[in-house]
Amino acid sequence: MNMNMNGAEVLIDTLSRGGVEVCFANPGTSEMQLVAAIDGQDGMRSILGLFEGVVTGAADGYGRMADKPAATLLHVGSGFANGCANLHNARRARSPVINIVGDHATTHLKYDAPLTSDIAGVAAPFSDWLVTSTSPDDLAQKGADAISAALEFPGQIATIIAPADHAWDAVKHDKPKIHKSPPRPLADESGIKDAAKCLQKDGPLVLFLGATALREDALIQAGRIAAATGARLICETFPSRLQRGAGRVAVERLPYFGEMAADYLKDFKQVVFVGAKPPVSFFAYPNKPSWLMPEDANLVTLATPRQCALDALTRLADALDAPEQPAHIQPEFIPPSEDGRLTPVGVGTVLAALMPENAIVSDGAATAGLALFPMTQGAPKHDWMTLTGGAIGQGLPLGLGAAIACPDRKVLCLEADGSAMYTVQALWSMARENANVTTVILNNSSYAILNIELARVGVSNPGPKALAMLDLGNPSIDWVSISEGLGVPAVRADTAQGFHAALKDALSHKGPRLVEAIIPVPGQ
Repeated sequence: MNMNMNGAEVLIDTLSRGGVEVCFANPGTSEMQLVAAIDGQDGMRSILGLFEGVVTGAADGYGRMADKPAATLLHVGSGFANGCANLHNARRARSPVINIVGDHATTHLKYDAPLTSDIAGVAAPFSDWLVTSTSPDDLAQKGADAISAALEFPGQIATIIAPADHAWDAVKHDKPKIHKSPPRPLADESGIKDAAKCLQKDGPLVLFLGATALREDALIQAGRIAAATGARLICETFPSRLQRGAGRVAVERLPYFGEMAADYLKDFKQVVFVGAKPPVSFFAYPNKPSWLMPEDANLVTLATPRQCALDALTRLADALDAPEQPAHIQPEFIPPSEDGRLTPVGVGTVLAALMPENAIVSDGAATAGLALFPMTQGAPKHDWMTLTGGAIGQGLPLGLGAAIACPDRKVLCLEADGSAMYTVQALWSMARENANVTTVILNNSSYAILNIELARVGVSNPGPKALAMLDLGNPSIDWVSISEGLGVPAVRADTAQGFHAALKDALSHKGPRLVEAIIPVPGQ
């Protein structure tokens, strides 16, 4: 080893040797040594985000699709705080991410400079593993440890706080060794037996699936179990990555609204959970349930979200002597197209008709998007990623990260107009990287979900001030101008025929394109 290497150089070298190929970055002064180290490392690609929420959201999308971590480079506590919302989503998705957060030099902290903050206090709620380096050599070692932490199945958020002097001072010891990837935890044999017993009882039977149970290979095993037992296959409302489409095993998706979900589940007596926990309402409401499962249902956990769902489902299928051919294979189905004024259903029919084989969908479409999921179930095979943690502003960065992880696949970002404004800077990064992303902005000039929620919490006659806080139409947001100003060619469509032509053209290009879909304002 070159003994003139500093802590930053050995850290980045360690991450690169451990398989970290991409760093999404929004650095500041405290990270300049790390910037220089990335510049000198041929094995790591750097991608600039103009806002930290783009950086963390992109790392999430990369991790979901690559099944390995990207790094982020963030500037002190305030920079990390700007990225927290999408780290919350990433943590709920159990995505592998390694955050590097620069801090003041240890000798400078006592002066309480303007950017001094409790970085560990900010980072702890959004990290599964969190450390602060104690020396240049320790900084390098923490890189090796972070790789192992991020790869804890199926993924974790690992955060390293790197004081500036640990980055610029020379290391004294050899490069740290890279740990082997930790093994995937397996379900206990008792869980296999309990699940088999549960699914052989009377009453409506359900396999409730989440996390890696929604990958194609695991779904085949779930379909075998359904063929043997007649069980329904239901998935969590917001899966991190669902592999679906014609020819794959189809699952039903639990409704979002709590009372609808409770009604949907009310008759089930035997429920086996695989990669998911029993569902609860997203929020509490007056006189509505928080716990959604029937009180008299028999609930059995086959595998937790951090246990290997494929192994558990395969062992359960074999224990049930299940047939090789799975049930619930999704047939190809393209719904009939609409004419005239564009509606969410019309958007869905066009998406189903034009979706490329093996596409990746980043769904941040909120209320208008409720129609898109069922309309596309019979489209060609694709991956569907959702808003796992509920913190809006995920869709565009998630799509960017997915495109970096899978450059030969087309990414479709389905994004609501309100949430898109949270991380609109992602369009600039898409243009800079020529990311293969087609974005559809569903523009209804409203935080439409909140209009619904206002009534659900009991506000029956909202006044003009309340309604104004949910309205995005004064002034109207011009997405074509915004997109083109950030380097992404864009068009607007307000009819079904116009949207079909615009999306077909956008998908024909390799590189970023945006289509603004004008849909009705709620209530009109």
